[in-house]
Amino acid sequence: MADWRVIEGGITAPKGFQAAGVVAGLKPSGAPDLALIYSDCDAIAAGVFTTSHVRAACVDYCRQRLEARTSARAILVNAGQANACTGNQGWVDALESAEALAAALSLPPESVLIASTGVIGQRIKMDQLKAAIPRVVEALSPTGSAAAAAAIITTDLVTKSVAMETILHDRPVRIGGIAKGSGMIHPNMATMLAFVTCDATVSPTLWQDMLRRAADRSFNQITVDGDTSTNDSLIALANGESRTPAITDEGAEADQLEAMLTAVCQYLAKAVARDGEGATCLIEVTVSGAVNHAAANQVARTIAGSSLVKAAIFGHDPNWGRIAAAAGRAGVTFEQDDLRVQLGPILLMEHGQPLAFDRPAASAYLKQTCQGEYLKTDTVAIQVSIGSGPGVGQAWGCDLSYDYVKINAEYTT
Repeated sequence: MADWRVIEGGITAPKGFQAAGVVAGLKPSGAPDLALIYSDCDAIAAGVFTTSHVRAACVDYCRQRLEARTSARAILVNAGQANACTGNQGWVDALESAEALAAALSLPPESVLIASTGVIGQRIKMDQLKAAIPRVVEALSPTGSAAAAAAIITTDLVTKSVAMETILHDRPVRIGGIAKGSGMIHPNMATMLAFVTCDATVSPTLWQDMLRRAADRSFNQITVDGDTSTNDSLIALANGESRTPAITDEGAEADQLEAMLTAVCQYLAKAVARDGEGATCLIEVTVSGAVNHAAANQVARTIAGSSLVKAAIFGHDPNWGRIAAAAGRAGVTFEQDDLRVQLGPILLMEHGQPLAFDRPAASAYLKQTCQGEYLKTDTVAIQVSIGSGPGVGQAWGCDLSYDYVKINAEYTT
């Protein structure tokens, strides 16, 4: 049983955090497009970012800030323009954004982190952004999580938010998070952004290690379309306002906090995959029997990312051969005779051999699940075993529909 519970409040559920989201005029739609996350005191900061060699200015800015300083007070997020592939002027815009917010909050610029999302190759509309900074600061609220979550989305159909609480030293400790992402999702930490707040006190090195491991078990295990973004950013702040004793070393308390951090990240990651552009369902792939967890995760992610598997699920076609083929090309060695494939409750293949199965029932399982009717869930479960090893891994994706092509064919026009 989990040592935490889900609570209300999103990114402002932890003590000492405020958030806001306003319309700055960055998006042509006129929707909210500027978000601010603020800690009432210095917070330990950690980050995981895209591994792409083509990166947005905000990614390089945050990397430099976190290398030089392990604390922060504020995160400014703009939607509408990715500020990637914008040359030196994009870097200047990133610096000016941080400096303008710092001035409005009476903070040193080093206390500000930034993130951007939107169309690659477009600079931030700086006049609009700077004009809106006083308004977003004024709008800061301890109940502002929903407004911030709404201000960071682009092609998302829904906002993504969660908060959880555990007990350490007889006191509540909370972690909250918001995320955005719907297309260009195949993180190697795409336009995927996620922000996490926590009111525990954690040493900088341990907090960074926790976040990296949580990312590997969540955001780095989701895929929508196989495209890694220029802007992928996961930033986490821990401000110590729960007043619990500091966690400085690995141990039971660190494990408990990391387990909740991972649960928050997995919740948000699955929400991103579920909201994939044009998607009708979430796909959850569980792989067991691998030589280690890393191998199992690799196979799971390959299956979840297979265009053929995704298209078959959209068409409600229980074509298990596509699952088997994806497992075989994942780059993990296993014996074909050990392969086992199950779709929901229906076993399709065992000991590397096809089994007779009720094809109409398997197709109905896919159809009902994609409509959210099967056991009231929209999650297609694929279970694969590749041997008898201890490795277990999971990955999440979504089906591939006609609408995905339509959305992306018309994205900038």
